[in-house]
Amino acid sequence: ILQSQIMFALVDCNNFYASCERVFKPHLNNKPIVVLSNNDECVVARSNESKALGIKMGVPLFEIKDFVQQHNVHVFSSNYELYGDMSNRVMSMLATYSPEIEVYSIDEAFMRFDGFEEYFNLHNYGVNITQKVKQSTKIPISIGFAPTKALAKVANKIAKKFPDRTQSCYVLDTDEKRIKALKWTEIGDVWGIGRQHAKRLQAIGVKTAYDFTMLGDAWVRKNMSVVGLRLKHDLIGIPSIDFEDVKPKQNIACTRSFEKMYDKLEDISERVSTFSTILGEKLRKQNSHCNLISVFVTSNYFRQDLTQHRAFLTIKTDFPTSSTLEINRIAQMLLKSIYKPNISYKKAGVILSGITPADTFQLKFFGGENPKHIDLMKAIDVTNKKTGGLIKFGGNDLKRRHKMKQEKLSKCCTTNWDELLEVD
Repeated sequence: ILQSQIMFALVDCNNFYASCERVFKPHLNNKPIVVLSNNDECVVARSNESKALGIKMGVPLFEIKDFVQQHNVHVFSSNYELYGDMSNRVMSMLATYSPEIEVYSIDEAFMRFDGFEEYFNLHNYGVNITQKVKQSTKIPISIGFAPTKALAKVANKIAKKFPDRTQSCYVLDTDEKRIKALKWTEIGDVWGIGRQHAKRLQAIGVKTAYDFTMLGDAWVRKNMSVVGLRLKHDLIGIPSIDFEDVKPKQNIACTRSFEKMYDKLEDISERVSTFSTILGEKLRKQNSHCNLISVFVTSNYFRQDLTQHRAFLTIKTDFPTSSTLEINRIAQMLLKSIYKPNISYKKAGVILSGITPADTFQLKFFGGENPKHIDLMKAIDVTNKKTGGLIKFGGNDLKRRHKMKQEKLSKCCTTNWDELLEVD
Protein backbone atom coordinates (compact mmCIF):
# COMPACT_ATOMS: atom_id res chain seq x y z
CA ILE A 1 0.00 0.00 0.00
CA LEU A 2 1.37 3.41 -1.06
CA GLN A 3 -0.90 5.50 1.15
CA SER A 4 1.26 7.19 3.75
CA GLN A 5 0.55 9.49 6.66
CA ILE A 6 0.87 12.44 4.28
CA MET A 7 -1.18 12.53 1.08
CA PHE A 8 -1.10 15.25 -1.58
CA ALA A 9 -4.06 16.30 -3.69
CA LEU A 10 -4.03 18.21 -6.95
CA VAL A 11 -7.22 20.16 -7.58
CA ASP A 12 -7.74 21.31 -11.16
CA CYS A 13 -10.63 23.41 -12.46
CA ASN A 14 -12.02 21.77 -15.59
CA ASN A 15 -11.71 23.90 -18.74
CA PHE A 16 -11.47 26.87 -16.40
CA TYR A 17 -11.89 29.84 -18.75
CA ALA A 18 -14.80 28.21 -20.56
CA SER A 19 -16.36 27.18 -17.23
CA CYS A 20 -16.16 30.78 -15.97
CA GLU A 21 -18.05 31.98 -19.05
CA ARG A 22 -20.75 29.38 -18.40
CA VAL A 23 -21.28 30.41 -14.76
CA PHE A 24 -23.36 33.42 -15.81
CA LYS A 25 -24.49 31.97 -19.15
CA PRO A 26 -25.93 28.53 -18.29
CA HIS A 27 -27.47 28.27 -21.76
CA LEU A 28 -23.92 27.58 -22.99
CA ASN A 29 -23.69 24.30 -21.07
CA ASN A 30 -22.77 21.48 -23.46
CA LYS A 31 -22.10 24.04 -26.21
CA PRO A 32 -18.67 24.48 -27.85
CA ILE A 33 -16.71 27.44 -26.42
CA VAL A 34 -13.29 28.90 -27.19
CA VAL A 35 -11.52 31.74 -25.38
CA LEU A 36 -9.00 33.92 -27.20
CA SER A 37 -5.64 35.37 -26.23
CA ASN A 38 -4.84 39.07 -25.92
CA ASN A 39 -6.18 41.09 -28.83
CA ASP A 40 -8.40 38.17 -29.88
CA GLU A 41 -5.58 36.51 -31.80
CA CYS A 42 -5.33 32.79 -30.88
CA VAL A 43 -7.32 30.12 -29.06
CA VAL A 44 -6.01 29.69 -25.50
CA ALA A 45 -8.87 27.71 -23.93
CA ARG A 46 -11.47 25.24 -25.20
CA SER A 47 -14.46 23.45 -23.79
CA ASN A 48 -14.66 19.68 -24.23
CA GLU A 49 -17.13 20.22 -27.04
CA SER A 50 -14.64 22.40 -28.93
CA LYS A 51 -11.90 19.83 -28.40
CA ALA A 52 -14.21 17.16 -29.84
CA LEU A 53 -14.66 19.31 -32.95
CA GLY A 54 -10.89 19.21 -33.46
CA ILE A 55 -10.07 22.83 -32.62
CA LYS A 56 -6.38 22.98 -31.67
CA MET A 57 -4.85 24.99 -28.86
CA GLY A 58 -3.03 28.08 -30.11
CA VAL A 59 -4.61 28.17 -33.57
CA PRO A 60 -5.13 31.76 -34.85
CA LEU A 61 -8.78 32.74 -34.98
CA PHE A 62 -8.61 33.90 -38.60
CA GLU A 63 -7.64 30.36 -39.69
CA ILE A 64 -10.79 28.81 -38.21
CA LYS A 65 -13.22 31.69 -38.65
CA ASP A 66 -15.42 29.84 -41.15
CA PHE A 67 -15.24 26.61 -39.13
CA VAL A 68 -16.34 28.45 -35.98
CA GLN A 69 -19.37 29.93 -37.76
CA GLN A 70 -20.26 26.61 -39.39
CA HIS A 71 -20.31 24.72 -36.06
CA ASN A 72 -21.80 27.56 -34.01
CA VAL A 73 -18.80 27.78 -31.68
CA HIS A 74 -19.19 30.51 -29.04
CA VAL A 75 -16.12 32.76 -28.99
CA PHE A 76 -15.02 34.98 -26.08
CA SER A 77 -12.19 37.42 -25.44
CA SER A 78 -10.11 36.65 -22.35
CA ASN A 79 -11.82 38.23 -19.34
CA TYR A 80 -8.96 38.10 -16.83
CA GLU A 81 -10.82 40.16 -14.25
CA LEU A 82 -13.64 37.61 -14.14
CA TYR A 83 -11.32 34.60 -14.23
CA GLY A 84 -9.13 35.97 -11.46
CA ASP A 85 -12.10 36.61 -9.19
CA MET A 86 -13.59 33.15 -9.81
CA SER A 87 -10.18 31.61 -9.13
CA ASN A 88 -9.98 33.41 -5.79
CA ARG A 89 -13.42 32.08 -4.86
CA VAL A 90 -12.43 28.49 -5.66
CA MET A 91 -9.08 28.72 -3.85
CA SER A 92 -10.73 30.28 -0.78
CA MET A 93 -13.13 27.35 -0.60
CA LEU A 94 -10.33 24.80 -0.97
CA ALA A 95 -8.43 26.42 1.90
CA THR A 96 -11.27 25.47 4.25
CA TYR A 97 -10.62 21.76 3.59
CA SER A 98 -6.89 21.68 4.32
CA PRO A 99 -4.65 24.01 6.31
CA GLU A 100 -1.85 23.55 3.76
CA ILE A 101 -2.50 24.68 0.21
CA GLU A 102 -0.19 25.81 -2.60
CA VAL A 103 -1.89 27.73 -5.40
CA TYR A 104 0.00 26.44 -8.43
CA SER A 105 -1.76 28.44 -11.14
CA ILE A 106 -5.00 30.32 -11.74
CA ASP A 107 -6.87 26.99 -12.03
CA GLU A 108 -4.72 24.53 -10.05
CA ALA A 109 -3.77 24.02 -6.43
CA PHE A 110 -1.90 21.41 -4.43
CA MET A 111 -3.24 20.48 -1.00
CA ARG A 112 -1.52 18.44 1.69
CA PHE A 113 -3.43 16.13 4.02
CA ASP A 114 -1.50 14.95 7.08
CA GLY A 115 -3.10 12.01 8.92
CA PHE A 116 -6.47 12.42 7.19
CA GLU A 117 -6.62 8.78 6.10
CA GLU A 118 -7.02 7.76 9.74
CA TYR A 119 -10.30 9.64 10.03
CA PHE A 120 -11.61 10.14 6.50
CA ASN A 121 -12.23 8.12 3.37
CA LEU A 122 -10.21 10.27 0.98
CA HIS A 123 -12.34 9.41 -2.04
CA ASN A 124 -15.54 10.41 -0.29
CA TYR A 125 -13.82 13.49 1.11
CA GLY A 126 -12.66 14.50 -2.39
CA VAL A 127 -16.10 13.92 -3.91
CA ASN A 128 -17.56 16.13 -1.21
CA ILE A 129 -15.08 18.88 -2.11
CA THR A 130 -15.97 18.71 -5.81
CA GLN A 131 -19.67 18.90 -5.01
CA LYS A 132 -19.34 21.81 -2.59
CA VAL A 133 -17.13 23.82 -4.96
CA LYS A 134 -19.50 23.18 -7.87
CA GLN A 135 -22.51 24.12 -5.73
CA SER A 136 -20.95 27.35 -4.47
CA THR A 137 -19.08 28.59 -7.54
CA LYS A 138 -20.56 26.58 -10.47
CA ILE A 139 -16.98 25.69 -11.44
CA PRO A 140 -16.42 21.93 -12.01
CA ILE A 141 -13.19 20.55 -10.55
CA SER A 142 -11.25 17.27 -10.55
CA ILE A 143 -9.15 15.97 -7.66
CA GLY A 144 -6.31 13.45 -7.61
CA PHE A 145 -4.90 12.08 -4.32
CA ALA A 146 -1.47 10.43 -4.06
CA PRO A 147 1.51 10.25 -1.66
CA THR A 148 3.59 12.60 -3.87
CA LYS A 149 2.89 15.71 -5.94
CA ALA A 150 3.90 14.11 -9.25
CA LEU A 151 1.62 11.13 -8.63
CA ALA A 152 -1.19 13.48 -7.58
CA LYS A 153 -0.87 15.07 -11.05
CA VAL A 154 -1.28 11.62 -12.62
CA ALA A 155 -4.24 10.81 -10.36
CA ASN A 156 -5.89 14.10 -11.28
CA LYS A 157 -5.58 13.32 -14.97
CA ILE A 158 -7.34 9.99 -14.40
CA ALA A 159 -10.12 11.72 -12.45
CA LYS A 160 -10.59 14.22 -15.27
CA LYS A 161 -10.40 11.60 -18.05
CA PHE A 162 -12.96 9.28 -16.45
CA PRO A 163 -15.36 11.53 -14.49
CA ASP A 164 -18.27 9.07 -14.51
CA ARG A 165 -16.25 6.16 -13.13
CA THR A 166 -14.28 8.24 -10.60
CA GLN A 167 -16.86 10.90 -9.69
CA SER A 168 -14.10 13.37 -10.65
CA CYS A 169 -11.93 12.12 -7.77
CA TYR A 170 -9.26 9.42 -7.89
CA VAL A 171 -7.11 8.15 -5.03
CA LEU A 172 -3.82 6.57 -6.09
CA ASP A 173 -3.02 4.65 -2.91
CA THR A 174 -1.56 1.26 -3.91
CA ASP A 175 1.50 0.22 -5.86
CA GLU A 176 -0.72 -1.69 -8.26
CA LYS A 177 -2.67 1.50 -9.04
CA ARG A 178 0.58 3.47 -9.38
CA ILE A 179 2.10 1.09 -11.93
CA LYS A 180 -1.12 0.88 -13.95
CA ALA A 181 -1.46 4.67 -13.96
CA LEU A 182 2.17 5.25 -14.99
CA LYS A 183 1.91 2.73 -17.84
CA TRP A 184 -1.20 4.60 -19.01
CA THR A 185 0.53 8.02 -18.88
CA GLU A 186 2.55 8.97 -21.97
CA ILE A 187 5.98 10.42 -21.23
CA GLY A 188 5.10 13.74 -22.89
CA ASP A 189 2.20 14.17 -20.47
CA VAL A 190 4.30 13.79 -17.31
CA TRP A 191 4.41 16.89 -15.12
CA GLY A 192 7.90 18.40 -15.40
CA ILE A 193 8.89 16.63 -18.64
CA GLY A 194 9.31 19.31 -21.26
CA ARG A 195 9.18 18.88 -25.01
CA GLN A 196 12.94 18.47 -25.45
CA HIS A 197 13.29 15.93 -22.65
CA ALA A 198 10.30 14.03 -24.03
CA LYS A 199 11.97 13.76 -27.45
CA ARG A 200 15.23 12.55 -25.87
CA LEU A 201 13.45 9.95 -23.76
CA GLN A 202 11.32 8.71 -26.64
CA ALA A 203 14.48 8.30 -28.72
CA ILE A 204 15.82 5.74 -26.20
CA GLY A 205 12.53 3.86 -26.00
CA VAL A 206 10.93 5.60 -23.02
CA LYS A 207 7.28 5.88 -24.06
CA THR A 208 5.47 6.05 -20.71
CA ALA A 209 5.94 7.41 -17.22
CA TYR A 210 6.52 3.83 -16.04
CA ASP A 211 9.39 3.43 -18.53
CA PHE A 212 10.92 6.59 -17.09
CA THR A 213 10.87 5.18 -13.55
CA MET A 214 12.82 2.14 -14.82
CA LEU A 215 15.80 4.27 -15.84
CA GLY A 216 18.85 4.28 -13.59
CA ASP A 217 19.34 7.19 -11.19
CA ALA A 218 22.79 7.92 -12.61
CA TRP A 219 21.48 8.36 -16.17
CA VAL A 220 18.58 10.54 -15.06
CA ARG A 221 20.80 12.78 -12.94
CA LYS A 222 23.39 13.12 -15.71
CA ASN A 223 20.90 13.92 -18.47
CA MET A 224 18.10 15.65 -16.54
CA SER A 225 19.90 17.03 -13.48
CA VAL A 226 18.77 16.66 -9.90
CA VAL A 227 15.36 18.05 -10.86
CA GLY A 228 14.71 15.07 -13.11
CA LEU A 229 15.92 12.69 -10.41
CA ARG A 230 13.49 14.17 -7.90
CA LEU A 231 10.68 13.73 -10.42
CA LYS A 232 11.61 10.08 -10.92
CA HIS A 233 11.61 9.44 -7.17
CA ASP A 234 8.26 11.23 -6.85
CA LEU A 235 6.78 8.96 -9.52
CA ILE A 236 8.14 5.90 -7.70
CA GLY A 237 6.27 7.03 -4.61
CA ILE A 238 9.14 8.59 -2.65
CA PRO A 239 8.15 12.19 -1.73
CA SER A 240 10.87 14.38 -3.24
CA ILE A 241 9.03 17.51 -4.42
CA ASP A 242 7.60 19.48 -1.51
CA PHE A 243 5.53 22.65 -1.37
CA GLU A 244 7.40 25.63 -2.73
CA ASP A 245 8.18 28.60 -0.51
CA VAL A 246 6.65 31.83 -1.75
CA LYS A 247 9.56 34.09 -2.69
CA PRO A 248 9.67 37.58 -4.13
CA LYS A 249 10.01 37.51 -7.90
CA GLN A 250 13.49 38.16 -9.29
CA ASN A 251 12.16 39.55 -12.57
CA ILE A 252 8.93 41.44 -13.15
CA ALA A 253 7.71 42.17 -16.65
CA CYS A 254 4.79 43.95 -18.25
CA THR A 255 4.55 43.24 -21.98
CA ARG A 256 1.55 43.71 -24.22
CA SER A 257 0.60 43.40 -27.84
CA PHE A 258 -1.17 46.54 -29.03
CA GLU A 259 -4.79 46.49 -30.19
CA LYS A 260 -3.48 47.99 -33.44
CA MET A 261 -0.11 48.89 -34.91
CA TYR A 262 1.50 52.12 -33.66
CA ASP A 263 4.05 54.12 -35.64
CA LYS A 264 4.19 57.28 -33.54
CA LEU A 265 6.61 57.61 -30.64
CA GLU A 266 4.02 59.30 -28.41
CA ASP A 267 1.64 56.33 -28.70
CA ILE A 268 4.31 53.81 -27.68
CA SER A 269 5.54 56.20 -25.00
CA GLU A 270 2.09 56.17 -23.40
CA ARG A 271 2.12 52.36 -23.31
CA VAL A 272 5.60 52.28 -21.76
CA SER A 273 4.48 54.81 -19.16
CA THR A 274 1.50 52.62 -18.27
CA PHE A 275 3.70 49.51 -18.08
CA SER A 276 6.08 51.37 -15.74
CA THR A 277 3.14 52.34 -13.53
CA ILE A 278 1.96 48.72 -13.27
CA LEU A 279 5.47 47.45 -12.48
CA GLY A 280 6.06 50.12 -9.85
CA GLU A 281 2.88 49.03 -8.09
CA LYS A 282 3.98 45.36 -8.17
CA LEU A 283 7.43 46.21 -6.83
CA ARG A 284 6.06 48.14 -3.89
CA LYS A 285 3.46 45.46 -3.18
CA GLN A 286 6.21 42.89 -2.58
CA ASN A 287 8.34 45.50 -0.75
CA SER A 288 11.16 45.38 -3.30
CA HIS A 289 13.44 47.58 -5.36
CA CYS A 290 14.82 47.03 -8.85
CA ASN A 291 18.38 47.68 -10.04
CA LEU A 292 18.01 46.96 -13.75
CA ILE A 293 15.40 48.26 -16.23
CA SER A 294 14.88 46.91 -19.75
CA VAL A 295 12.63 48.05 -22.58
CA PHE A 296 11.87 46.32 -25.86
CA VAL A 297 9.80 47.08 -28.95
CA THR A 298 8.94 44.83 -31.86
CA SER A 299 7.14 45.26 -35.15
CA ASN A 300 4.41 42.98 -36.48
CA TYR A 301 6.28 39.86 -37.66
CA PHE A 302 3.07 38.56 -39.27
CA ARG A 303 3.29 41.46 -41.72
CA GLN A 304 6.38 40.59 -43.72
CA ASP A 305 5.33 43.17 -46.29
CA LEU A 306 6.27 45.86 -43.76
CA THR A 307 9.69 46.93 -42.54
CA GLN A 308 10.66 44.86 -39.50
CA HIS A 309 12.43 46.14 -36.39
CA ARG A 310 13.08 44.59 -32.98
CA ALA A 311 15.20 46.13 -30.27
CA PHE A 312 15.97 45.49 -26.60
CA LEU A 313 18.00 47.68 -24.25
CA THR A 314 18.92 47.41 -20.55
CA ILE A 315 20.41 49.92 -18.14
CA LYS A 316 21.50 49.71 -14.51
CA THR A 317 19.82 52.22 -12.25
CA ASP A 318 21.94 54.65 -10.26
CA PHE A 319 20.30 53.38 -7.08
CA PRO A 320 17.71 50.75 -6.07
CA THR A 321 14.24 52.14 -6.69
CA SER A 322 10.55 51.34 -6.67
CA SER A 323 9.43 54.82 -7.65
CA THR A 324 7.13 54.85 -10.67
CA LEU A 325 8.51 58.28 -11.57
CA GLU A 326 12.09 57.00 -11.66
CA ILE A 327 11.21 53.75 -13.46
CA ASN A 328 9.27 55.61 -16.13
CA ARG A 329 12.00 58.23 -16.55
CA ILE A 330 14.56 55.54 -17.35
CA ALA A 331 12.12 53.51 -19.46
CA GLN A 332 11.32 56.53 -21.62
CA MET A 333 15.02 57.20 -22.11
CA LEU A 334 15.54 53.60 -23.25
CA LEU A 335 12.53 53.78 -25.57
CA LYS A 336 13.87 56.87 -27.33
CA SER A 337 17.18 55.07 -27.85
CA ILE A 338 15.67 52.03 -29.59
CA TYR A 339 12.73 53.63 -31.40
CA LYS A 340 12.95 53.98 -35.17
CA PRO A 341 10.50 56.11 -37.16
CA ASN A 342 8.39 54.79 -40.04
CA ILE A 343 8.02 51.38 -38.37
CA SER A 344 4.65 49.82 -37.52
CA TYR A 345 5.07 48.52 -33.95
CA LYS A 346 2.84 45.78 -32.56
CA LYS A 347 4.30 45.07 -29.12
CA ALA A 348 6.40 46.64 -26.39
CA GLY A 349 7.37 45.83 -22.84
CA VAL A 350 9.21 46.91 -19.71
CA ILE A 351 11.15 44.43 -17.58
CA LEU A 352 12.52 45.05 -14.09
CA SER A 353 15.28 42.81 -12.75
CA GLY A 354 17.97 42.80 -10.10
CA ILE A 355 15.15 42.71 -7.54
CA THR A 356 16.26 43.36 -3.95
CA PRO A 357 14.41 43.85 -0.62
CA ALA A 358 13.34 47.46 -0.09
CA ASP A 359 14.48 47.46 3.54
CA THR A 360 18.07 46.31 2.89
CA PHE A 361 20.13 48.17 0.32
CA GLN A 362 23.43 50.05 0.12
CA LEU A 363 23.06 53.77 0.80
CA LYS A 364 25.00 56.33 -1.28
CA PHE A 365 26.73 59.47 -0.07
CA PHE A 366 25.59 61.39 -3.13
CA GLY A 367 22.32 60.81 -4.96
CA GLY A 368 19.84 58.08 -4.24
CA GLU A 369 16.08 57.69 -4.06
CA ASN A 370 14.27 60.98 -3.58
CA PRO A 371 12.67 60.65 -0.12
CA LYS A 372 9.67 62.63 -1.38
CA HIS A 373 9.05 59.88 -3.93
CA ILE A 374 8.75 57.28 -1.16
CA ASP A 375 5.99 59.18 0.65
CA LEU A 376 4.29 60.09 -2.63
CA MET A 377 4.19 56.46 -3.85
CA LYS A 378 2.76 55.31 -0.51
CA ALA A 379 0.01 57.91 -0.68
CA ILE A 380 -0.84 57.04 -4.30
CA ASP A 381 -0.94 53.29 -3.58
CA VAL A 382 -3.23 53.74 -0.58
CA THR A 383 -5.57 56.06 -2.47
CA ASN A 384 -5.72 53.87 -5.57
CA LYS A 385 -6.45 50.79 -3.46
CA LYS A 386 -9.45 52.56 -1.94
CA THR A 387 -10.70 54.19 -5.13
CA GLY A 388 -9.91 51.51 -7.71
CA GLY A 389 -7.14 53.47 -9.43
CA LEU A 390 -8.40 57.05 -9.35
CA ILE A 391 -4.92 58.63 -9.41
CA LYS A 392 -3.02 58.35 -12.71
CA PHE A 393 0.30 59.66 -13.93
CA GLY A 394 0.54 62.32 -16.62
CA GLY A 395 2.05 59.97 -19.18
CA ASN A 396 -0.82 57.47 -18.89
CA ASP A 397 -4.01 57.38 -20.90
CA LEU A 398 -6.53 58.86 -18.48
CA LYS A 399 -9.39 56.81 -19.95
CA ARG A 400 -7.97 53.33 -20.52
CA ARG A 401 -5.17 51.51 -18.71
CA HIS A 402 -5.29 48.31 -20.73
CA LYS A 403 -5.60 48.71 -24.48
CA MET A 404 -6.45 45.44 -26.11
CA LYS A 405 -8.73 44.32 -28.88
CA GLN A 406 -11.52 42.58 -26.96
CA GLU A 407 -14.48 42.55 -29.30
CA LYS A 408 -16.04 39.49 -27.65
CA LEU A 409 -15.50 40.38 -23.99
CA SER A 410 -18.10 39.11 -21.53
CA LYS A 411 -19.29 41.13 -18.54
CA CYS A 412 -17.35 41.23 -15.25
CA CYS A 413 -20.38 40.00 -13.35
CA THR A 414 -18.60 39.66 -9.98
CA THR A 415 -16.29 42.68 -9.86
CA ASN A 416 -18.11 45.59 -11.52
CA TRP A 417 -21.30 47.14 -10.10
CA ASP A 418 -22.29 48.34 -13.56
CA GLU A 419 -22.10 44.80 -14.97
CA LEU A 420 -23.98 42.83 -12.35
CA LEU A 421 -26.59 40.41 -13.61
CA GLU A 422 -30.06 41.85 -14.01
CA VAL A 423 -33.11 39.73 -13.17
CA ASP A 424 -36.45 40.67 -14.68
